[in-house]
Amino acid sequence: MNYEPETGRYFLAPEQAMALTDANSPAYLPGFFQLALGSVVDSPQITEAARSGTGLGWHEHGTDVLDGCERFFRPGYNANLVSQWLPALDEVVGKLERGAVVADVGCGHGSSTILMAEAFPDSTFVGTDYHDGSIRTARQRARDAGVDGRVRFETAAAAAYEGDGYDLVTMFDCLHDMGDPLGAARHVHGSLKPDGTWMIVEPYAEDRIEGNFNPVGRAYYAFSTLLCTPASLSQEVGLALGAQAGEARIRDVVTAAGFTRFRRAAETPFNLVFEARP
Repeated sequence: MNYEPETGRYFLAPEQAMALTDANSPAYLPGFFQLALGSVVDSPQITEAARSGTGLGWHEHGTDVLDGCERFFRPGYNANLVSQWLPALDEVVGKLERGAVVADVGCGHGSSTILMAEAFPDSTFVGTDYHDGSIRTARQRARDAGVDGRVRFETAAAAAYEGDGYDLVTMFDCLHDMGDPLGAARHVHGSLKPDGTWMIVEPYAEDRIEGNFNPVGRAYYAFSTLLCTPASLSQEVGLALGAQAGEARIRDVVTAAGFTRFRRAAETPFNLVFEARP
């Protein structure tokens, strides 16, 4: 906050205004603060889960955690998904323009699913999430956006969603905190067409701890310790890829599941985008 003594006015610099008031900015931060507030409110449960080792699922958190997480990541999707990330994948945009079948796994409130559906009207989409409350919200948002004729949302675990022959499977900021990411990866492999693509969007992380000694890395490690790692521990297998997984650990999961091609397709200061092919 800046102060102008001549006029007695307080004002935000353009960079501050972009981060705090512009919901369309990829650096919009109120969701970050809402997520932090929800984590503090839930901290007694998180602490007990850490002591017992039982973990704490996303569905056990209050609305500030769920809503704040979406508000934090959604601006990045709005800014990059259609314009940068999907075009970075081999041959995917052409398929979407002609009419593809897409599964968006771990879709939460459906922001990513609806955004893709709006951009590619000849394609059909199914969003899945294990949290029934989030699926109810996603269905309403699809109706509000007028895309519910081409988008459906179903409650399903990542390793058990229905269907096969998908041209594209997407996961946004969720693989690292699944209890059984390898099981989910194997299910994706089996659900894709032979020439299909799996797009994995993950929070930005370097493979070595010291590479994350920066503002984004510190924030992500803190939130992942409070939210993502306990979420994984609360599920079957409970692999807990780590407070931050990094490219090497994601690659290990993907290749162990049978994928033969894996690469980093794009990145932002907040996300890594990986492409996996059968």
